[in-house]
Amino acid sequence: MKNQKFFNRELSWIEFNARVLDEALSDEVPLLERLRFLAIVSSNFDEFFMIRVAGLKRKALEEPGWKDASGFTAKQQLLRISKRTHEILNAQYSFLNAELFPKLASCRLEYVPAASYNQEQYRFVQNLFKDEIFPLLTPLRTDFGSFPHITNMRLHVAFLLNPLVDKSPVKMPFMHRNEALPCAIVQVPRSISRVIWLPSPEGKTLFTLVDDIITLFGSQLFPGYRVKESLVFKAVCDADFPVDEDSGGNFIKAMKKVLQQRKFSLPVYLECNSGGTKLKAFLKQKLRLSSDDIYSVNGVIDASTLMEIADADGFADLKYPVWKEYYPAELDPDQPMWDILKHKDILLNVPYQSFGPLISFINNASRDPDVLAIKMTLYRTSGNSPIIQALERAARNGKQVTAFVELKARFDERRNISWAAKLEQAGVIVVYGIANLKVHAKMLLVVRREQNGIRRYVHLSTGNYNDKTARQYSDLSLFTTNPDIANDATLFFNMISGYSAVQVLNTISMAPVNLKENLLAKIEREIKLSSPENPGFIMAKMNSLADEDIISALYRASCSDVRILLNVRGICMLVPGIKKQSENIRVVSVIDRYLEHSRIFYFQNGGAEEIYLSSADWMPRNLERRVEIMFPVMQKDLCDRLKELLELYFKDNTKSSELQSDGSWKKLSPALNGESPVRIQETLYKRFKQSAKAIDASQPLEFVVRRKD
Repeated sequence: MKNQKFFNRELSWIEFNARVLDEALSDEVPLLERLRFLAIVSSNFDEFFMIRVAGLKRKALEEPGWKDASGFTAKQQLLRISKRTHEILNAQYSFLNAELFPKLASCRLEYVPAASYNQEQYRFVQNLFKDEIFPLLTPLRTDFGSFPHITNMRLHVAFLLNPLVDKSPVKMPFMHRNEALPCAIVQVPRSISRVIWLPSPEGKTLFTLVDDIITLFGSQLFPGYRVKESLVFKAVCDADFPVDEDSGGNFIKAMKKVLQQRKFSLPVYLECNSGGTKLKAFLKQKLRLSSDDIYSVNGVIDASTLMEIADADGFADLKYPVWKEYYPAELDPDQPMWDILKHKDILLNVPYQSFGPLISFINNASRDPDVLAIKMTLYRTSGNSPIIQALERAARNGKQVTAFVELKARFDERRNISWAAKLEQAGVIVVYGIANLKVHAKMLLVVRREQNGIRRYVHLSTGNYNDKTARQYSDLSLFTTNPDIANDATLFFNMISGYSAVQVLNTISMAPVNLKENLLAKIEREIKLSSPENPGFIMAKMNSLADEDIISALYRASCSDVRILLNVRGICMLVPGIKKQSENIRVVSVIDRYLEHSRIFYFQNGGAEEIYLSSADWMPRNLERRVEIMFPVMQKDLCDRLKELLELYFKDNTKSSELQSDGSWKKLSPALNGESPVRIQETLYKRFKQSAKAIDASQPLEFVVRRKD
């Protein structure tokens, strides 16, 4: 990361994952939450290797001379990725196996490896293996030039075998002739939990892992052989397959083909335990991996599958204290929102505030006889989504319902195909996608007949319509009946669902049409209005910053005395703190119990302040290859609230790190500067809690008498 204009995108992402690991290593984080962060590190790396590293490997073969904005070839990036990932995984698993498991054991939650089973535990797992695990296993041989398919991100156990001495004159027919030391591979079944809870003495909870048990009793799978070596491993395979956009109209068939390709793609990464030297070499050869692609761990591997332990009941003292979700003060959970929204906009900040108002809003719309139509974008939804159920109900109630289901939402394709079919069966008009673009915008439009005519209610969000992630992701959304926004929302849905030329939107910016152009114009306007006496000011919060044109514009703004504060959770290719380039730019990142996911953009505009929320990060894919929206917040009290919120994000000195000009991140600490500690997420939670208490205290005590209608 020595380039003075742009940091490397992939290495910047790895440093984000290193900051996630820092939370796991922090003594201030409860033990089971530290385990959760370790699991997140692993699942993050899985997706990174499936997509980004797989793409780089292809690029290295097809275009060896290609260089990215930071000046690295694909091969150079792969070497640096391997080096840094090895460092992070070594730290991650060293902590998990050598420190976290012993600390959990001292708090009554103990991992028992196979080598430590006592007699009772041995009998328990022996019976479990015989009755429930053994029937599920399928050992696969690897001789005669054949090699079994290794399923992506699934744990396997490999066994190196020695034939027992056969004293009979006739050899067994399945004896291997071409390998002195045959190898067999067993996939660890997902139909049984990886975490096996053991009989435990009072006051303790003990667990082991199913791969420990399979390794211990693996010899029972191979009569006539003894196990010479064993190795637990997980392969991460190439999942970077584009869908055929010219699929003759059968787009679902094309998507299913992509899903099928992923099942049989080649590995790009192998994680394994430290045993089985010969097996490791064997797998490296058969899977066509280099030494840089092998990540060997001393102890338990694949932390991503240990969430069940982090979620274990009865260990509240090892987890974060419970933070309740509060209903917005302006709303009554028992009353529809129509009358309130006629008079003012409502801002929702999840998960501090409940996702419930949105579910209630769409549920009411599905039942209200005055609602005529509902239009909605769906990018990612939960497994049993109340949103989907409401849309089905609305269609069955005779309303005109249109759902734009993005089938190309990576790793949610299968679920979205299923939802799309279910919605169609209920009578919903389903739009399956736009060729060569992903629809990542989050928008809901409800059309309602009222006394004074038709009124349109709009919901716009920075996050997905997913009730599950709304408890874990920090997002902002706006309910409004503003006529200008409602007109733009109507035009937006017309453009993405039918034959419509690109139309001018008055308030909403839309990618790939004009969102990037408008952002650049606002930065340029800030430059023109800025002077040494009255400098311009930009604040922005996002997940990633990687668009070179936007970064270059921010550099020009910095050189024109514009003060720029950026809160970037993940990737940041901008290099801050360089004289005559970015000396007026500060970049921070917050990693805490909730995933920071909201996008907020503030422009001082010479005193006529503007503030926007958006579904888009400042990345080429969001601004040029996806359908995204950026929308203004125009109600004065909400603008003030969002500005204060943004400012608060730059005061966090407890869970925040600051990007240095060499690409490293410096963890902020109030003690270093003699400051009072500020933790943005805790501050927000306490504010909403206090507000809720104030509302409760102001309500007069009354008895509610329920009568039969």
